[in-house]
Amino acid sequence: MESNLRPLTLGEILDRTAQLYRTNFLLFAGIASVYAGVALLLGLLQIGAEELLRHLHMIQVLPWVTGGWAILSLPLIFIFAGASVAANNRAVSWVHLGLSATIRGAYSSILPRLGRYMWLMTIIAFVIYTPFALMCGGYFGAIIFLRPMGAKGAPVDPQAAVIILLISAVFGLLILAWIIYAILMGLRYSLAIPACVVEDIKARQAIRRSIELSKGSRGRIFILGLLIVVVQVGLILIAQLFFIVAAVKSHGALPLWVRVLQQFVSFLTNSFIGPMYATGLTLFYYDQRVRKEGFDIELMMRAAGMTPPERVAESPVAAEQISVAEPWPALDAHFEPPLSPPGDSPIHDSPTHNPGSEHE
Repeated sequence: MESNLRPLTLGEILDRTAQLYRTNFLLFAGIASVYAGVALLLGLLQIGAEELLRHLHMIQVLPWVTGGWAILSLPLIFIFAGASVAANNRAVSWVHLGLSATIRGAYSSILPRLGRYMWLMTIIAFVIYTPFALMCGGYFGAIIFLRPMGAKGAPVDPQAAVIILLISAVFGLLILAWIIYAILMGLRYSLAIPACVVEDIKARQAIRRSIELSKGSRGRIFILGLLIVVVQVGLILIAQLFFIVAAVKSHGALPLWVRVLQQFVSFLTNSFIGPMYATGLTLFYYDQRVRKEGFDIELMMRAAGMTPPERVAESPVAAEQISVAEPWPALDAHFEPPLSPPGDSPIHDSPTHNPGSEHE
């Protein structure tokens, strides 16, 4: 069990994030590889469909097929990406507290409540991206409405040009305002997924927990996110540099083998860098609980057996599911998990999902 829980500075959280990622690289990369593998499969299928259309001389329908494929693929990408994020949060929580973790154990523990995590992520995405969708819809709707004012090939209507220019300027300002809004809302909800996964609470409760826990540290969370985004973008550019140069030289018409290779490189990139931000946010979640709720003291008290017997969970996996009012029970590796949890317990995981008992 981790016995050095204490309030951490931003630098210490960054160091801890790097240390956890380095020492558990195969675990975190393996968790992310499930989503990356689905993205790889979808990408290869899309390439195959494009090549089939070219072989059948149906290039004219290629944009429609590509767009339709993207729309059909989006739900699968969302589900597997969400599952990967939740499983990563669970695994980081285990290893941060000194417990054993496996890829199978992390996914097994989050699958029973995957719908809850998807709903939470849907709420967050709706709140953040709805204004952007409305602005884009309004802008392009206005452009389409104004286009008949200037016929193609005819002299440009000065009035239409001025109106489109003004609309574009307003749209640009609104986009800047939305970026600020999205960052602020993202910081408010940044700890919602770790709270939902660790505390086994519902989506709206997790959002309220995130708003409360993140207060006072949103600036630090923003710096963490900014640094990780810079690292991720840098790694992606390095990994994709060859393909960017090849696309420029071939005027965007990459050979088949290059496009296939690009998909496999993207698989490796997604597996390697995907867990970084979720790892840092989980550490911030625990740091805020230490700062605001004395989680480290309660954890040490429970580890010392200073907990009423009826509040002691029987296994490390069960302990992870204790509600907010019961942050951590006493841990005893010799306890045998019960056949079923007590009727009034908030624990829902099957005892067979003990990550300490599984080995990849």
